[in-house]
Amino acid sequence: MSDSWVTLEVDNDPMDVYVARPDVDGQAPGVVVIQHAGGVDAFIQEMCDRLAAAGYVAAAPNLFHRQKDNILGEVADMPPGPERLERLMVKLGKFNDDEIVRDVQAAVDLLREYDAVGSSPIGITGFCMGGRVVFLSAARVSGLSAGAMFYPAALAMPWGIDGPAPIDQAEAVTCPLAGFFGNDDTNPTPELVAQMDDALTKYGKEHHFHAYDGAGHAFMDSSNPHTYREHAAHDAWPKLLAFFDESLKAAAA
Repeated sequence: MSDSWVTLEVDNDPMDVYVARPDVDGQAPGVVVIQHAGGVDAFIQEMCDRLAAAGYVAAAPNLFHRQKDNILGEVADMPPGPERLERLMVKLGKFNDDEIVRDVQAAVDLLREYDAVGSSPIGITGFCMGGRVVFLSAARVSGLSAGAMFYPAALAMPWGIDGPAPIDQAEAVTCPLAGFFGNDDTNPTPELVAQMDDALTKYGKEHHFHAYDGAGHAFMDSSNPHTYREHAAHDAWPKLLAFFDESLKAAAA
């Protein structure tokens, strides 16, 4: 496995992307990995590395690239908790869904340019706000063959535009979706997950949801001892790989 940072230009602004590549001969599917509120930090890079170890070319774009503040630097040494989250919410409040779509499309196009990916299928996964972006991208970004969202936050509200919220775009979803949720989560709540399930079912969209008792938000993030839940994380990861293996690797074969 090898990793590197590359820089794209989106809307005349540089966007850094962390890319992890597998040690395989021939082509491999690609996966766009969408950050959580902490950005493309050690956790997101770890997710990319684990996907690369499983045979995928993984790319994580820095969706904060338009924001020139130093909030991530200010919270770098803060322990997980309400104060840190409050600071990060300032950054999330600056997002715009139309800009996010362009950023994700640029990451998809980047993967397509790699000889290691070529014409292979491309998927997307994301965590917290990144899970929200997965649903949004499944409805609005072209070239995606599968999407896997982990505890997608703020599904029921648009960001920075007057258009529909992600959950209201279920009819436009163009690829199979997988979802991983904690039954103790408050964002999304189990009730909102059920609404999402109903909306996707209504429009005949293929989806596979997995929910875990005793787990809340951010249960995958082992760097956060307050939220990490080993039982859920250890069950979800092989399910994620099985979903991508079927939707991406099998399709490529």
